[in-house]
Amino acid sequence: MKQTVEVTQAGRSQPLSNSLVTVIALCCGLIVANIYYAQPIIELLAPDVGLSTHSASLIVSLTQIGYALGLFFLVPLADLIENKRLMLLTLLISFLSLIAIALADSPSVLLILCLTVGISSVSVQILIPLAAHLSSDAKRGQVLGNIMAGLLLGILLARPISSLIADHFGWRAVFYFAAGCMVFIAAVIYFAIPIRQPSHKTSYFALLKSLKQLIVSQAVLRQRAFYQALMFASFSLFWTSVPVVLAREYGLSQTEIAVFALVGAAGAIAAPIAGRLADMGYTHQVSLVAKVMAVVCFLPTLYELPHGVIVLALTGVLIDFAVQANMVLGQRAVYELVPESRARLNAIYMTSIFLGGALGSLIASPLYESGGWSSVAIVAAIMPLISLIAFGINARKSKVA
Repeated sequence: MKQTVEVTQAGRSQPLSNSLVTVIALCCGLIVANIYYAQPIIELLAPDVGLSTHSASLIVSLTQIGYALGLFFLVPLADLIENKRLMLLTLLISFLSLIAIALADSPSVLLILCLTVGISSVSVQILIPLAAHLSSDAKRGQVLGNIMAGLLLGILLARPISSLIADHFGWRAVFYFAAGCMVFIAAVIYFAIPIRQPSHKTSYFALLKSLKQLIVSQAVLRQRAFYQALMFASFSLFWTSVPVVLAREYGLSQTEIAVFALVGAAGAIAAPIAGRLADMGYTHQVSLVAKVMAVVCFLPTLYELPHGVIVLALTGVLIDFAVQANMVLGQRAVYELVPESRARLNAIYMTSIFLGGALGSLIASPLYESGGWSSVAIVAAIMPLISLIAFGINARKSKVA
């Protein structure tokens, strides 16, 4: 039965049901997975379309750059036009782009399509502020944590799913599968997601101009965006590099790499835990722990330890846990700043994050090709270390960040 509940200008119509939270989490996970399907299979994909080993990570980084562009230029529209219609339009573009990638046979066409997939996958960042509007103040951290767990499982499970499909049916089948998921999600959104007509009555360009005003006026937004951009850069650097390391240095097949990535998905449990702790007032403490964990988890990988794959797997779990926890904490803090501008706040916050992720992916191939795993691990540890130092400096000035 079609969902007819409408979120009006007055705010939220009724609290989010558990079933609707689950539906939104499922949608978020399947949509955001589009950005990560290529990550573990670039060793198969790149040579098939004529990309060199040094350029292979462009496949991932351009998708993330596209996502950042979509966040900045499309997501603010959720504060201006009806949300469901905007999400369905972006899903249509995603579907067409994914089909085209599956048919691509030249590097330039493939890279352009990767950018388009990234741009059109931002409907997930329209859903999340919508959930924040629908949830009560007391439960907002918990709701966001549960939805982010779905989103983050989509990020983390995209890698093993992609590896398994590619190993048995070829890399092109991965993108046919992703396109089919978009059809399913479009149907779910059409029938289950409430209509929300924003209260803002302004022009698109005025809306974009207001992004600058929010950046200038909201210190917590700037700080949280900076912290998480560095954390996500480290996350992307690790997960773009490690499939290549596992294939070349440990001789793992795509199916074995899928199992490795599946172990890393355990880090997604951080999101609901962090959301609940934030509701209880422990944002500062958990933020500190997450940043320290992100730095320390890379240090054992710098040594020639026995069972190196297991050490890398533990690093994957810990970096996932740290990054996901820090993301939810930052998101909750940012959403509290200007409630009527949550879509734009989310656009700024997530754009910064995925620009950081694009940087991490972009430098992955050159770092590994020039200096091996040690270069990757050192840079991946330095990024959250900078975030930790900045967090400490800002915490001395103000306790709100």
